[in-house]
Amino acid sequence: MVTTTQLEVRPLTGAIGAEIAGVDLGADLDDATIAAIRCALLDHCVIFFRDQDITDDAQVRFATRFSTVQRAVFGNTSDTAPDLTVIDMLTPKGSGTDQWHADSTFMPAPPFGAVLRAVQIPDVGGDTCFASMYAAYDALSPSMQQQLDGLTAVHSTAHVMELVRRLDNAKVPTNSDDLPTHVHPVVRVHPETGRKLLFVSPNWVECIVELEDAESASLLAFLYEHVKSPEFQCRFRWQVHSVAFWDNRACQHYAVADYEERRVMHRVLLAGDVPYGPGGLEG
Repeated sequence: MVTTTQLEVRPLTGAIGAEIAGVDLGADLDDATIAAIRCALLDHCVIFFRDQDITDDAQVRFATRFSTVQRAVFGNTSDTAPDLTVIDMLTPKGSGTDQWHADSTFMPAPPFGAVLRAVQIPDVGGDTCFASMYAAYDALSPSMQQQLDGLTAVHSTAHVMELVRRLDNAKVPTNSDDLPTHVHPVVRVHPETGRKLLFVSPNWVECIVELEDAESASLLAFLYEHVKSPEFQCRFRWQVHSVAFWDNRACQHYAVADYEERRVMHRVLLAGDVPYGPGGLEG
């Protein structure tokens, strides 16, 4: 059993990210260690582990100490197990992962988080950037915060579906015509920390409900540009056996499409347990 006294948490920036040493994710971790890792996740939005030579089963076992598995709606043709998505890329530009986004926010209860493990990486490139949506919200003026606090946005699969149909390694969901559309707050209150954060990204958001089309497009364009500030970000250089665990409720990520060699990542998506938006617990 691993004890919490062995954990070493090293923050990467003032806004987001920390590397954690002193833990083997393939081990039978005790409850105190899991609690310490969860605390670090809530504090830093994304946490990173190096030198984790673990199996797919061990990755799933670790991830499910925090939530149940959320089966991915959009999978890849290389997927071999229902609890894992294999992200196998050689030509990443235009895949949809190369812009700022949170995962699957079209769901009524969007994913809690994800655990991503590097299996094969290019010699150069292929980093992932993460941005704190707490920091993005906090950096807005009080007047802009007040305006955004009462707004909601329509989240759907429309944009991602167009991308998936063009990709050779992606699978179109069998129920693609029946995938839901949900309305969520533009500013979300995190269910565990109670902090406010921005909750819009171009992969999923169609429009802001309370605004006219031109107003909605203009405001969303401003917010999408705003979240790109380096002040809100950290950047992670992958190595084989590196693991990232992010809070999908509090941050967005961007897979840098600057490589031309094969990059293989295994991801476990974790289910959210708090519906929000009109009719939800935060609505």
